Amino acid sequence: MNSLHIFDITGIFLLALIIGGMFFFAAIMTPLVFTKLPPEISGPFIRKAFPVYSQAMAGMTLAAALSFWSISESIYLATVFIFFIWAWLWLMPRINRYRDEQLQGNQKAGKAFNILHRLSVVINLGQMWVIGFVLYRVVIQA
Repeated sequence: MNSLHIFDITGIFLLALIIGGMFFFAAIMTPLVFTKLPPEISGPFIRKAFPVYSQAMAGMTLAAALSFWSISESIYLATVFIFFIWAWLWLMPRINRYRDEQLQGNQKAGKAFNILHRLSVVINLGQMWVIGFVLYRVVIQA
């Protein structure tokens, strides 16, 4: 087994972990947290979990980007990586701030929260699509 093959296998494994982790967080963990825990626990819990999720997904995405020799796959994954970092450091703090203001009765903040939250969902779905697309391309090339 040559080193190129090992890099490809590692990258494919990482992509599968990323898309599985993203699906689990979005479709299973988050809905369970908000339906099974009281609001005073669920909100703070997700706020603590999201940075861990973002950092883990960003790290695995960067590692996957570095494991492929094809520049196009690496560019796709680098873009996903940048969006993980942006969501963690810029988007989520604003979403949290607007949510806090909304809970204090600020209706404008509620509108901003809804827009930014929808944006985060669209970005997450886009990232999942790109990861799936890269995984498909890499697997059919193998």
